[in-house]
Amino acid sequence: MAASTNSFLIGNQTQIPSLKPKSIISQSFIHFTKPNTINLTTRTKSVSIRCASASTTVESEQRVFNFAAGPAALPENVLLKAQSDLYNWRGSGMSVMEMSHRGKEFLSIIQKAESDLRQLLEIPSEYSVLFLQGGATTQFAALPLNLCKSDDSVDYVVTGSWGDKAFKEAKKYCNPKVIWSGKSEKYTKVPSFDGLEQTSHAKYLHICANETIHGVEFKDYPVVKNPDGILIADMSSNFCSKPVDVSKFSVIYAGAQKNVGPSGVTIVIIRKDLIGNARDITPVMLDYKIHDENSSLYNTPPCFGIYMCGLVFDDLLEQGGLKEVEKKNQRKAELLYNAIDESRGFFRCPVEKSVRSLMNVPFTLEKSELEAEFIKEAAKEKMVQLKGHRSVGGMRASIYNAMPLAGVEKLVAFMKDFQARHA
Repeated sequence: MAASTNSFLIGNQTQIPSLKPKSIISQSFIHFTKPNTINLTTRTKSVSIRCASASTTVESEQRVFNFAAGPAALPENVLLKAQSDLYNWRGSGMSVMEMSHRGKEFLSIIQKAESDLRQLLEIPSEYSVLFLQGGATTQFAALPLNLCKSDDSVDYVVTGSWGDKAFKEAKKYCNPKVIWSGKSEKYTKVPSFDGLEQTSHAKYLHICANETIHGVEFKDYPVVKNPDGILIADMSSNFCSKPVDVSKFSVIYAGAQKNVGPSGVTIVIIRKDLIGNARDITPVMLDYKIHDENSSLYNTPPCFGIYMCGLVFDDLLEQGGLKEVEKKNQRKAELLYNAIDESRGFFRCPVEKSVRSLMNVPFTLEKSELEAEFIKEAAKEKMVQLKGHRSVGGMRASIYNAMPLAGVEKLVAFMKDFQARHA
């Protein structure tokens, strides 16, 4: 078996280029014989990699349609842009992963990312935008620590697992109350806002705008009855999937790994007058004032993740903004939900139709014993991560912004074929 001077084989399908485009790879192969190691001489289908003096061309097999709930698919053009800039960002002589977070290069990246996000969501000037770490889950604690005292009352509407987790975390830091829960109905609904019995003196009302696991999405938002209270939303799984009137909220927070970037970045949009009231016990990394005063650069931020978010924001603007993005998402969701509803019960979505998520579509099979086969066959057809969350089972197709219409069309065609064979 001979190797070219520009590539070598690893595993059974992959070739890895040299780290430097001009370098030469030895023709020898390393062969491991111990258990749990890789035989570098074994291959079935190879992937051709040709190294030129200034660039590397990779010819790979077709990418899968990735229906994962997060980390989720990213736009292919964004990935290719990042690939082209990975080794040497805009002639700087270094990768984004290598540059100082306080240097002029990265400052231009984070400032443009914030500017583009502000344009996308039409964020008013009286709001700060923070790029943080720790996932949306860290904000479950940061919110009460920054916005209320230990004996203050706050309200939670719980429409799924994430709202429930946020409530349970808040119990450590204040006096939260669940004013509505969909748990008894297996999280398939959103309450009537008129019927919500809000606490008259609650500091804030918290909602999860889209429940990733259960596929329940707010189509409108409640109004806080306390004149001094505020509305807070966890928008992790539908962030930037549609236009949102930011002025209706005092805080919006979201993990990036669903719609706008890789895991590792958490975005917080917060009204400026709410910043600066953190309790003495608040860890410095959870204090919004610290991050606001330092423009999200108090410590080393997730630089590459922020760069990727910036590329996604730019891509969303190129698509025509969030109104156009929403139209695409509505079309994908309608296609998939119609396939479920028209299957005569073979497929079922438990969520009330009026609040079905445009992002996360849970469904089950009438014959539950076929679900494993469905997932297995779909994977063979290059449609992956369709297994439902471990807490609810069934299937779930997450069809975020980066999922192309072709992916949903292929899934629907597969569903119809699967039903024809197993009905």
